[in-house]
Amino acid sequence: AFHQTMPEKAFLYGIPRKYYDEDGIRRYGFHGTSHQFVSLETAKVLGKDIKDLKIIVCHLGNGASVTAVKGGESVDTSMGLTPLEGLIMGTRSGDLDPAIIEYIANKEGKTLTEIISMLNKESGVYGISGKSSDFRDLNKGIAEGDKRCEIAMNVFTYQAAKFIGGYVAAMNGVDAIVFTAGVGENDPKVRKDTCSHLGYLGVEIDDEANKLRGEEVKISTENSKVPVYVVPTNEELAIARETVALAK
Repeated sequence: AFHQTMPEKAFLYGIPRKYYDEDGIRRYGFHGTSHQFVSLETAKVLGKDIKDLKIIVCHLGNGASVTAVKGGESVDTSMGLTPLEGLIMGTRSGDLDPAIIEYIANKEGKTLTEIISMLNKESGVYGISGKSSDFRDLNKGIAEGDKRCEIAMNVFTYQAAKFIGGYVAAMNGVDAIVFTAGVGENDPKVRKDTCSHLGYLGVEIDDEANKLRGEEVKISTENSKVPVYVVPTNEELAIARETVALAK
């Protein structure tokens, strides 16, 4: 529901319009409860009205999505009709050329159902690394010199940075960048490597602050032109608040 504020330019696909008009095929987005909760908490941390803020929330876990929140509303998000779109994830492929599906089907005699299952369950950083979908295992592999683990991590953080950059453009600016969810809250390397691509925004990471895991903390330096935070998500609390508001 949080993503229902996206404009048509953000949620429409480049396919015949009838599939939206007749079947509702469009980008819907996921993790909305988390993105809404974290953006509101970030506004509190900044001591500002969320209506005046442009926030990019990076919900990075085994499932991962990035959302542009402008004035408290979602204006774009990386997941689509299903959670398969967007960033590469733990076992999900994220964005890819759709012609790949036909190529693999013809080459290996697989059905569409089998290929979609592969894209959901055998791809992502697991598929690239050949090792694991768990970022703790990837970090261990990197420390041991496993190049495929390193490449998988690089693909993930590179893509996250590209989505952040795209949403800065979509909102024509950004007041805060926030990391949340299992990987976003607990993996300093993912945060550091993602932000290493954001020097053009004047982002500077405080390495000491970035060592913290699972805590609400500002991980950018005082000189950073855009503040970067870790804000733990609490989807259960957000759902409870929405339920109370509805009941009233």
